[in-house]
Amino acid sequence: MSADFARLGPDVEAALTAGADLVHFDVMDNHYVPNLTIGPPVLESLRDYLRERKCEAPIDVHLMVKPVDRIVPDFAQAGANYISFHPEASEHVDRTLALIRETGCKAGLVFNPATPLDWLEHVIDKVDLVLLMSVNPGFGGQTFIDSTYPKLSMARRLIDRVEHPIRLEVDGGVKIDNIRRIAAAGADTFVAGSAIFGTDNYAETIAAMRAEIAAAH
Repeated sequence: MSADFARLGPDVEAALTAGADLVHFDVMDNHYVPNLTIGPPVLESLRDYLRERKCEAPIDVHLMVKPVDRIVPDFAQAGANYISFHPEASEHVDRTLALIRETGCKAGLVFNPATPLDWLEHVIDKVDLVLLMSVNPGFGGQTFIDSTYPKLSMARRLIDRVEHPIRLEVDGGVKIDNIRRIAAAGADTFVAGSAIFGTDNYAETIAAMRAEIAAAH
């Protein structure tokens, strides 16, 4: 969402070349969230561009849409590796998680700042990624909400009880000056939009973030 949409392919390629591990693809519908972004055809074009440039990385599609189920197969076919959604946007959370996995993608559940983690306890066996929003979804460049730190620790304890691997991801206001504390609270995957795309040197910024993460452990 923070990349230059007029140069989406080259801008994402530049971030990956600079050291990013995955592409976080924000999908907003002006219904579940008050903004409108991009859909499956853009994802397919981006995936094709990165393949041609031999600069592939996992694509993590974050669906901020309602309803969810209708659009899941389209994003899977367009090239998603992970598809995550908000439980409030699904009529049947267990069914939506199963649908995502049936398409061959890994399934993620997203929790807004005021959404409790209760949902997770009932479906954690079907989840490959837990994403905690550290801002209210809809817009980039917001300030990190501090109540995310204890919530991260709670999510980490839940994840550590299960045997299969689950990513614990944070999205919103992640910057060099707070990423160490975010990592220390339990996160292992970090979405940084404006903190990277808003700088002149992506590689320098990513290297500084990695150094902070390493210092947390």
